[in-house]
Order: sequence, then structure tokens, then C-alpha cells
Amino acid sequence: MARLPHPLSIFTQLHYWRPLLCCHYAKRALTAGTNFSSLTTLARTDKSREGGTTTVKHSSKARRKAFYESPEGVLLRKLNQCSYDGDVIQALCHYDEARKLGVLLNLDHYNKLLYLCSVENAEVPHLGLKRGFEIFQQMLDDRVQPNEATFTSAARLAAAKEDPDMAFELLKQMKNVAIAPKLRSYEPALFGFCKRGDAEKAYLVDADMIESGIAAEERELSALLEVSVKTKKEDKVYEILHRLRATVRQVSESTSRIVQDWFNSEYAAKIGKEKWDVNKVREGILQGGGGWHGQGWLGSGRWKMVDTQVNEDGVCLSCGEKLVSIDVDPKETETFAASLSKLACQKEAKANFVHFQKWLERHGPFDAVVDGANVGLSNGHNFSFSRVLVICCC
Repeated sequence: MARLPHPLSIFTQLHYWRPLLCCHYAKRALTAGTNFSSLTTLARTDKSREGGTTTVKHSSKARRKAFYESPEGVLLRKLNQCSYDGDVIQALCHYDEARKLGVLLNLDHYNKLLYLCSVENAEVPHLGLKRGFEIFQQMLDDRVQPNEATFTSAARLAAAKEDPDMAFELLKQMKNVAIAPKLRSYEPALFGFCKRGDAEKAYLVDADMIESGIAAEERELSALLEVSVKTKKEDKVYEILHRLRATVRQVSESTSRIVQDWFNSEYAAKIGKEKWDVNKVREGILQGGGGWHGQGWLGSGRWKMVDTQVNEDGVCLSCGEKLVSIDVDPKETETFAASLSKLACQKEAKANFVHFQKWLERHGPFDAVVDGANVGLSNGHNFSFSRVLVICCC
């Protein structure tokens, strides 16, 4: 069986590519009609004479038409259709034919191909995996600079090869060449480690995600919770449960089963503090919001789990306790206010917004803010000043 090429072998040379990229793409653009819209140095329409020389300028419409009719444009349309149909075999046939004809592939072509090879396909899993790595290597050989989508597809190929370590390395290489990862970029490595039961490496991926400012959603948190339950990492179970609390308002059935498995386990019954500081618990509830004290597992013994409902007043029909409303903690409030101020300064004249802030300081604080524009347009057609006046007078 042929050995699959390792995609990391050339990534250490990525930083040498940058000086070659502009010339490389420009040459391809002028000789093969590549996608001119991706180039920032091309001219606009019409002809003009300056200083005795004639400058030929091409309209964006003409450029699009030229690319549409070029071999590259035809190939891209075929790959788009294959992507829509999920037909990896046909896409590979188009790719092989294009290589024989000497068609120059650009980033869009390669990304379409890598995506099709990386998605789960029960009919041709080995073919997609093998050809995916070959195409990835060819892309690097052609000096086509990868982007986030490229790295993500390559990481998915690594995950399909059951090599989450390679997927994590690809993620690091992406960051090394100043490409910002997305949530989907982390999923192959994270899910791969969780599936393998390697909790510690899964936590490393999670930490890297947090460092990059990427917020995990239910699927990622559910995977981390499951591997933490299976490996009996009670502190991590506690942490992830409260991250779920803060992020997800209603969990799926699969996540609910993981939570139930934890609280029904013998191990969960054994852990927990016998003594704790009541004042710290109260202080934590006030600061954390939503009834969360943040002091870890309190008490020990088996947990009681029942199916219940909450009435219109927010009272649990099983224990009779009223649910605590979810409050935004002080840190979240400060972050939210700062982000709003930053956005307002970008969208409006900065002096006007600063003047408005000073006015609020003199006349505030206010308990509620009415968005006059939305009130006036509440009928969806014409702005109504009378409706705004009614709200203000109330």
C-alpha cells in the first residue's frame, strides 16, 4: 500500500513563499486568465493616454467574463457542482483531466477539492483520504498559498486518518503563518483527542482555542464534558458544566445524557467537600450571577435525579425552589459596554458619541433605553414620529 505523504513536510518553508506570491499570481493571471478579482493591482476599464503612452484598462465585467470562459473558470464551475452534489469521485475526475490539460489551479480550485476529500463519505473513505493528501501536496508544490479553509480541510483529513496530533500541528502551523483560526479549525483535533480518550491533549486544544479568542459551543463543550466524565476529571466536569450553563440555554438530548451519566455514577457520589465557607458561597452567588457560587462540589453522597417541569412563576415542581434568574456578571457587563462604545465610535462621529456619554453622566443613570428608530419603524414600512412620541411620553 502506498504511503500517504505527510503534509507538514513543507509547511516550514511557508514563510519563504511570500515574496514569490505576487509575481506568481500575476504571471498566472496574465497567461491563463485566472481570477482577477483576487488581485489588488489590476486596472479598471477603458483606454486612456497619459504622457504619450496608452494604458489598457479592463472592466470588472470583462474580467469576470474572461475568467468565466477560461479553462480555470470552467473547472471551478464543475467543482462547485460536485461540491453541491457531494460527488468526490467526479470532482477527482475533473481534477485529473485538468492536470493533463495543463490547467493552472488556484486557491478556490484546491479548496473545493480538499473540502470534498475531507468530508465523510462512506463509499470512498480511503480514496478521498489518499487523494486529499496528494492534492494538498500538489497545492504546496504549486506555491499556492493556503488559507484558513485549506488548513481546516487538511486537519479534517488528518482526523479521518485518526491522527489528531497531525490535525493539531496543522492548526499551529496556520497560526505560525498569521492565519486566524476559526471554531471549525479546532474541531478535528479536539474531537479526535476526545474520541481517543486523551483528555489532557483535548484540554490543550481547548486552552489554545480560548487563547485565540474562540468560544466553544455545545458540540465542543459536550465532547470535553464526555471525555472528562470518562476519565473522572471532576474539576474539569465542574468547569465545563458551568461553561455550558453560561453558553447554552437548552442542551441537546445527547449532552443531557452525558450530564446524567455523571450524576448517576458512583464516582460522582464520592467526591465533594464536607465543609465549606458559607460566606464565600453567598459572595460567589452575588458576583457570579444565575445562582452559581463557583466553589466546586459541595457535600457528598448520591445525587437525586428526577424529570421535572418549571411553572410560569419559575418554581420547580419537584423541589419547590424558585429558579434564579441569569444575571450578567460585572465583568461581562463591562466588556459589553466597552464593545458598544468601540462600535459606536467606529460607526458615528467620535465627538458626538463622547458628547452623548457626558450627557448620560450628567442626567443618568437610566433604568431603560428605548431605541427610537426601531420603535418608529415597528410597522415595517414608514417611520412614525407619533409612535416614538407616545413611547417617550409614557
